[in-house]
Amino acid sequence: MLDESAYVDALMLDLEQELEYYSQRRVQSVFFGGGTPSLFSAEALAAIISGVRDRLSLTPRCEITLEANPGTVERGRFSDYRAAGINRLSIGIQSFNDDRLSRLGRIHDRAQAVNAIEAAQAAGFDNINLDLMFGLPGQTVEEAVADASLVCAFEPAHISHYQLTIERNTYFHKHKPVLPEMDDIWDMQQQCHRILQRHGYAQYEVSAFSREHRQCLHNLNYWTFGDYIGIGAGAHGKTTHVESQGINRRWKHRQPTAYIEHVKRDSALSGSSELTQNDRLFEFLLNALRLRAGFSFQLFEQRTGIRRERLLDACSIVDEDLLVVSNTGLSTSQRGYDFLNVVLEKFLDQ
Repeated sequence: MLDESAYVDALMLDLEQELEYYSQRRVQSVFFGGGTPSLFSAEALAAIISGVRDRLSLTPRCEITLEANPGTVERGRFSDYRAAGINRLSIGIQSFNDDRLSRLGRIHDRAQAVNAIEAAQAAGFDNINLDLMFGLPGQTVEEAVADASLVCAFEPAHISHYQLTIERNTYFHKHKPVLPEMDDIWDMQQQCHRILQRHGYAQYEVSAFSREHRQCLHNLNYWTFGDYIGIGAGAHGKTTHVESQGINRRWKHRQPTAYIEHVKRDSALSGSSELTQNDRLFEFLLNALRLRAGFSFQLFEQRTGIRRERLLDACSIVDEDLLVVSNTGLSTSQRGYDFLNVVLEKFLDQ
C-alpha cells in the first residue's frame, strides 16, 4: 500500500521542481482530482495546501476543490476537509438510480449519494458541484429527467451534466453496453437542460451549469487556454513562455511508486512537448468554443500568440450559420453549439 506521507513529500518535491515556471504568478485555484482524492486524510490535504501556500502566492479568494466519491467518504470527514482548507467540493453522483449506478460499476448507491450531499451541506460547504451523467446503459428519458429534477432539489452552486462517453482502455470499450437511441439521448439532454435552467442554473459551458457568480474558476482557466501546474502521478501541466510566446505541455510518471522514485531523483517529468502554431490554434478553439459566450480576439491573441487574422482565415472554411463573428470576438451560433463536434472537425481538417 502506498505510504501517504511519502506521497505528500513527493508532491512537494515535484512542486519545487515546477517553481522555475510559475514562481512569479498568483494561483487562483487548487484542484484535488483524478481518481479518488477524498481517500487522502484531512491531515494530508492540510499539509499539501500549506505547502502550496508556502511556495506560491494564492489569491485571497483562491478556489480549493476536492473531488469526492460518495462511496469513499465517511459522513464526519467533510468537516475535517473544510478545516483543512477545502472550500469547494465536487461530488461524483452520476445518477440517483441504483440500477444505473450498478450498470456503471459505481461503488455507491442512491442512499449514499444523498447522504454525501446532505453531509457536505451540514458541514458548511456552500460551494458544491454535483456531477450528473445521462445516456447511461438502459436509461430512459424519464429516468434522466428524474435525476435532473432531484439534483436541482439539493440546490448546489454548480451542476456538471454530461453524456456518458465510451473511452478507450475501459471496461465499456471492451464490453460494449446497450446505450439509449440517439434520439432519446437528445431528448434527455434537451429536457434536462430546460429543468436546470428553470431552477436558476445558467449553462456557461457545454456540460457546466451554475448559479450566478458560481462558475468553476479552475475549469474556466482550462477552457480559456490558461496555464496550470500539474503535480502528482500522471499529472499534466501547461506553461506559456511570455518572451518567446512558446507553449509547453509536460506530464509526470503515471505509476505512483515509480513517480515517487523519479521525484527523489529530480526527474518527475515523464515527457514534454512544444505546441506548434497549428496546435495552439486548434487547442484554443477546442477549449474556448465550449464556452457559451465564446471568446474575445484579445484573449485569443494573448493566450496563443497568434494574430486574429490567422483565426479569421481558418474560420472561412466553416459554414456561416455555425459561427458568430463580431468586431470583438467569436462564438458559435445555437446550431453551431448543438453540433460543436462538427465545427471542431472543420478546424481539425484544416
